[in-house]
Order: sequence, then structure tokens, then C-alpha cells
Amino acid sequence: MAGLSVRIVKETEKLHTDPVPGITATPFEDNLRHFNVTIEGAEETPYAGGIFRLELFLPAEYPMAPPKVRFITKMYHPNINRLGLICLDILKDKWSPALQIRTVLLSIQALLAAPNPDDPLNNEAAELWKSDEAEAVRIAADYTRRFATG
Repeated sequence: MAGLSVRIVKETEKLHTDPVPGITATPFEDNLRHFNVTIEGAEETPYAGGIFRLELFLPAEYPMAPPKVRFITKMYHPNINRLGLICLDILKDKWSPALQIRTVLLSIQALLAAPNPDDPLNNEAAELWKSDEAEAVRIAADYTRRFATG
């Protein structure tokens, strides 16, 4: 962990020693600022039963700048686009150096459980969520089954 700030080392150790339920975050051996992340879909959501892969990268400016996070697993969600980019305020203008990796991951986990179609990154999904939520949920569950299980 040479070359990393004390803060990054401590955050990484805490993710390992005190894991967040339903979330794993493991740094890559060749770049300890780059994490392989999995988030389990919450029960009673269209993402239940899914294991979603993400990548998280801590820029050189971290913690003054937010981590870069994107979904690798293909999914249907109003706040996640086809490239896996995430519309979440703390990853943009509401970032604070007081936040940590685990806070970001918990916020993403919460976003999966409670999509916000009024602040979309995937306009098609957002419009369907507003006009026919049952159909949007059905499509999201189908994506989960096809891309996030097995």
C-alpha cells in the first residue's frame, strides 16, 4: 500500500474488516486505487437476486474529488445509463471530503432500491417508470435475471 494516503489505506482496511452487508469492494493488486465492487440487489426490488459488478476508481485528488464509479453489469434503471454511469448527487456536486468509499457504495445500494425517475440518466427507463411502473419493474427484473445472476 506504499504511495497511498493514510486515509485510503484506512478506508480499504475498514471495507475488509467491517464489510457492508451485501457489498464487497476489493482493490486490484496492480492498482490499489481501483476497486472491483459487487452489490447485491435488495429484496422486494426488481434487482433482488442479482449480483451487480461495478468498478470504483479513486482519482489522485481523492478525497477532495469524488470517486469515479460505474456499473459493469448491464442493467435497466432510470439513474444508470447504458455505459454504467450513475446519476447520484454525491458523485457530482454534492461530494464532500467527509464522505468515504463505504458511504458512496451504500448510496448506490440505496439508489438500486429506490430509483429516482425525476433525475434520470436513462431517459427511456425514467419515462417508463413514470408512465407504467409495473412494466419498468418487469424489464428491470428481466435484466437482473439475464445479466446479474449466474
